[in-house]
Amino acid sequence: MNVGIVIFDDVELLDMAGPYEVFTTAARVHARGQPTQAPPLFTVGTIARNRAGVQARAGLHLQPEHTLHDHPPLDCAIVPGGVVDAELHRVELLAWIASQAQQARILASVCTGALLLAQAGVLDDLEATTHWEDVAALRALRPGLRVREGVRWVDAGAVVTSAGISAGIDMSLHLVQRLHSRDLALRTARQMEFDWSPAQGKAGQ
Repeated sequence: MNVGIVIFDDVELLDMAGPYEVFTTAARVHARGQPTQAPPLFTVGTIARNRAGVQARAGLHLQPEHTLHDHPPLDCAIVPGGVVDAELHRVELLAWIASQAQQARILASVCTGALLLAQAGVLDDLEATTHWEDVAALRALRPGLRVREGVRWVDAGAVVTSAGISAGIDMSLHLVQRLHSRDLALRTARQMEFDWSPAQGKAGQ
């Protein structure tokens, strides 16, 4: 299964690195019980508007592996957060998000990535969450959106959103459970020494 994580200037580092670590660790844990030459369960790549490097919010430079136009078909597309003011006006990125809502098995966001999903129109009539500090901004962006507070993630089926920063790890473990099994999600959390509780999220209506 292909997992693609969008990156952009001022992306929150853990928003993208947390899911990256979860899915690559899950693939490594899963491989232990597979034949040596078996393909990985998850292949994870970073995606940007172009191949120029981006600078994360904390200053780390990141080199994308794919662009919005040349990545493989995605089973799971993840939109992290960060400072998204400029990205909210990037028509190309918003169009890509809208297309992944139709093409990917799961479209997910971390933190203020939910604002990008909302701006792209994919959260209409769904429940969603974001960082506690950005709940008001999300509600202002889409007044009719049902924003949930106090949960680590909200699963609305084809679209899954998470609260801020480290909550993206909780959500990604939930996605491993959805895409494979609870056993693999629990073994991945143990490998990462991460205290994960499947009950920390909510299934949206």
